[in-house]
Amino acid sequence: MKKDGIQWEIPREASRSRGLRPLVEAPFLRLPRPNLDDNTADLDRLERALAQRGITPLRFDPRTLGEMAGKVREGDFEVCPVVGREGDGWALIDVVPGASPGDVLGFALDCGTSRLAFYLVDLASGKRLAERSVPNPQIPFGEDILSRIVKARRRDGLEALQRCLINACNETTAALLSEQGRSPSDVYAFTVAGNTTMSHFFLGLDPANLCREPYIPVANHFPFYRAADLGLAIHPRALVYVFPNVGAYFGGDLIAGIVACGLHHREDLSMLVDVGTNAEVVLGNRDWLIACAGAAGPALEGGVVERGMMAAPGAIDWIRIDPGSLEPTYRVIGGGKPVGICGSGLIDLVAEMFMAGILTIQGKINTQLRSPRIVELPDGPAYIVAFADETADGMDLAVSEVDIGILLKSKAAMYTILNVITRKVGVSLQDVKHIFIAGTFGNHIDPAMAIRIGMLPDLPLDTYQGVGNTAGEGAAMLLLDRELLEVVEKLRTRITYIELNVNMELMNEFRGATFLPHTDPRLFPSVKIPERALGRGALREEWPRGGP
Repeated sequence: MKKDGIQWEIPREASRSRGLRPLVEAPFLRLPRPNLDDNTADLDRLERALAQRGITPLRFDPRTLGEMAGKVREGDFEVCPVVGREGDGWALIDVVPGASPGDVLGFALDCGTSRLAFYLVDLASGKRLAERSVPNPQIPFGEDILSRIVKARRRDGLEALQRCLINACNETTAALLSEQGRSPSDVYAFTVAGNTTMSHFFLGLDPANLCREPYIPVANHFPFYRAADLGLAIHPRALVYVFPNVGAYFGGDLIAGIVACGLHHREDLSMLVDVGTNAEVVLGNRDWLIACAGAAGPALEGGVVERGMMAAPGAIDWIRIDPGSLEPTYRVIGGGKPVGICGSGLIDLVAEMFMAGILTIQGKINTQLRSPRIVELPDGPAYIVAFADETADGMDLAVSEVDIGILLKSKAAMYTILNVITRKVGVSLQDVKHIFIAGTFGNHIDPAMAIRIGMLPDLPLDTYQGVGNTAGEGAAMLLLDRELLEVVEKLRTRITYIELNVNMELMNEFRGATFLPHTDPRLFPSVKIPERALGRGALREEWPRGGP
């Protein structure tokens, strides 16, 4: 399937033809009734029957022994035991009397810094029943992770941060279940993929040491929890699995993303780029994986510039500019009048302003051009994308030279991260055959525009594939394939994480990447620089010419 010219690869629903191996299942068992020649205990009888199906060893919660045995008797030894894979064994979650277990459901959660994405899955059929994304309720405590960590240090702060997160989970899951006519007691599994700090918040673990050297988490690998341990309003003994971290800056969301993209079993050299609060990058194939992270995300998500916003209804996410009239054409998510502009719209805007000669290679607005859209604001020159009578708030939607400078720093950081991580392992960007772009940003970005401004390397467009919410997809995939538990554990130990230290070489490379598209034109041979974008003092003979 293609969306906005980008190929999507992640399956939306499990295929029954491949066979399901869900994290939790409820097989029907007809147990032999006890008699004088077979005096096996009720639960031993259940355990034996499950072992014959390969479900062994079986672990019981000792507090439920009487309850479970009673349900075996209640069903007259015809029962559906609800069992879940837990590490190297199985947990007996419940026993349903009779020949049908009813619904066997699971939730997957992408526990993001800005938004929480939920997926309701039928574990028996593999069908995706519903999904929903809601704002992270921790935002009032601080839009960035560091502010929330500071809040967690205060009295009852950590408890408040966890409580609002769990409450949001309970409200959203209850709403989705109600809409589907399903019961919370039929949810037996809950998988969670988040960055290291968000995983700590979800589990109520103190994140204080994540923001100071040497940046150590409480834990990178988490045991299975039960829903009741965390206050989740589903079956109290439902299994809760939180994807492990690699370190302070490499969380379970990236491991889930690797699983979703299949990066770990590809032959060709491939890359996963997840743009969120930070830009996180994984490079490798089935033989090796290396990762790093850097602060390139906020502006690329539209969260830093004055009229920037997340990709949501009211955001401009696509723009084109006529190079003759300098008039824009744009698209608004959800239709209607625009409220702001999201990351992909900003990239389009800068790329189009550059090709129209409104921007110089230094990212300066050419104020000599005659257009009512090029104006002088208190902060400096700006380009008006939509006039006041065209916007939802009745104010000009302008993007200033200052805004553009912020975006150029973010795009330079992105390109530098991609360049540095490849060079660390002795390969070039041209050796990378697939680049998967994840996150909301990946849903909307036009790779051609990102190449034009020098954010993504100048590679064939079919190298780039938008893959959406890989964290949530990976978490949902694990619900339907318990063998991924072992895959995740192996991934956790084989990924090499590198720190991008601030050194002179890195800073010099970053500075060169702040130009449009770069100070070295050989890196972007497909980008033809408009004559009037060269600006004063440019080494004009070095640049390929094109455009106005």
